[in-house]
Amino acid sequence: MTAPRTVSLQEKFHLFSEHWSPKVVAELNGQQVKLVKISGEFVWHSHEAEDELFLVTRGRLLMRFRDSEQRVGVGEFIVVPRGVEHQPVAETEEVWMVLFEPATTVNTGTAGGERTVTILENL
Repeated sequence: MTAPRTVSLQEKFHLFSEHWSPKVVAELNGQQVKLVKISGEFVWHSHEAEDELFLVTRGRLLMRFRDSEQRVGVGEFIVVPRGVEHQPVAETEEVWMVLFEPATTVNTGTAGGERTVTILENL
């Protein structure tokens, strides 16, 4: 068994530049901790079996829901419950986020499409 190690979010975020392509930085109890950079709008989607937590570390996120929207700033997070249709949008040029979600979570949920990432890179 390996000893626990400290992870620097800033160092990890500087290892990649692509948008909408989550990177796994840790796993625990069937959950993954992912880093993602976003720009612009993502697809409307939902997850039938998974809740998602979005923690903003840079920029400002607009989380759209069919009947409302929430803004999430640096140091804030939002939990989107399973089954709730949502659309993440970068309100600033680029948003950096930490995601906490089950390892089985597909980024585009039930929507699928060209932005679906099936193989996640580990950092």
